[in-house]
Amino acid sequence: MIGRRKPTPVEPEPLEEVRSGKGRPTPKRREVEAQNRRPLVPDDRKEAKRRSRELRNEAYTKQRQAMITGDERYLPVRDKGPVRRYARDYVDARWSIAEFFMPVALVMIVVMLFAGSVPQLAQIVVLAMYAVLLVAIIDSTIMAQILKRRLTKKFGAGAIAPWTAFYAFGRSFYWRRLRQPKPQVKRGEYPS
Repeated sequence: MIGRRKPTPVEPEPLEEVRSGKGRPTPKRREVEAQNRRPLVPDDRKEAKRRSRELRNEAYTKQRQAMITGDERYLPVRDKGPVRRYARDYVDARWSIAEFFMPVALVMIVVMLFAGSVPQLAQIVVLAMYAVLLVAIIDSTIMAQILKRRLTKKFGAGAIAPWTAFYAFGRSFYWRRLRQPKPQVKRGEYPS
């Protein structure tokens, strides 16, 4: 090449040896796939089924015990948390008309069976049942609104789940002895 000079070779400066990377060779794809491969069906199906049943029964026993004692760790997700605990305690501490609706409705159904021959009595019983239901709904709605205000004051609006008032509303319709989780407070012991 005409007119070009050969570049003079420049000797590189000695650099410190820098190690980068993961320090091990990349594994082969088939090795990784073999490592992640698990059998779809366990070798011993009976043993796997027995073990699964044991685990399920153990979890169910813990949950059932928590429903009696109120242990937060094993309660269902629906009942967990301090907000739900406060709502349960508030409902359980007060007397409500709604909790007497089911027993009154059962009595009225029995009366209706025998009042077929007297239509005026049947009509009065039906109107009385509707009146009790209406009063129970009004009472529980007022209770739910008061509870919402108390929860907002104590925990803040962001900590309250959307259906907490409805949770308390529904709980108030159960007879106290049939409520799950079991009431942890006596009547009149409102949560602070």
